[in-house]
Amino acid sequence: MAVSDEEDRYRAPALDKGLDIIELLAATEEGLSQAEIAKSLERSPNEIYRMLDRLVKRGYVLRSNGDRYELSLKMFELAHARPPIQRLVSQSLPVMRRFARTADQACHLVIHDRNVLVVAAQVESPSYWGVSIRVGSRIGLVNTGSGHVFLAFAAPEERELMLEAQGEGQPEKLLPSLTARLAQVREQGFESSPSAQTRGVTNLSVPILGPAGSVLAAFTCPYTERLDNADAPDHDAVLALLIGAGAEISNRTFKAATE
Repeated sequence: MAVSDEEDRYRAPALDKGLDIIELLAATEEGLSQAEIAKSLERSPNEIYRMLDRLVKRGYVLRSNGDRYELSLKMFELAHARPPIQRLVSQSLPVMRRFARTADQACHLVIHDRNVLVVAAQVESPSYWGVSIRVGSRIGLVNTGSGHVFLAFAAPEERELMLEAQGEGQPEKLLPSLTARLAQVREQGFESSPSAQTRGVTNLSVPILGPAGSVLAAFTCPYTERLDNADAPDHDAVLALLIGAGAEISNRTFKAATE
């Protein structure tokens, strides 16, 4: 029997239809109408109506007042219910809150999951303003401090796979200076670079290391200089606090994993 015949034998059309809808909405920044979903999937609106209805009732998809559909955070929450990620976040949050309070800055924790960088936890600045990134957001690999940390501390073969999976190619072919930049990040143990997304923000990032030296997460502070508080820690002071907090999270995670 051919492989295709074997695959057809175990097909589950209803499940495939639901997964197609979820994957389509995951790749769309704004919500889609029922007609737009049907057109993209080359199905009739009536064919997907019941599936959309069930996805909404189960909480995987949200329906707006304008009859548009978008993904909820339920799948993100399910993914983070897994013990390793749950343990990492639970061990990190107390340290992150203390850092935010002392540094007077926001911070977030980024994980690398199936070739995607995702914000797994975030703590606001204790002040009335600050720069923060929503939990569940996907961020870039080559144009963020968190991405540089993951690339810098990855083995060469792993780095190439990470870049190829995102269609970026090899580092030396991507940007002439990227390889040298990653080597500097690895040598100094942190990244400090102007944000490629927001003017006036400096991305400060350190790795959260596992027992074998692999990067479990990147701990990042989108640092902004405080002009309204002369006593607020400056760039170097915040970086020192971030390095210390990152080391503490690494130690807490290691102890939790070995107990």
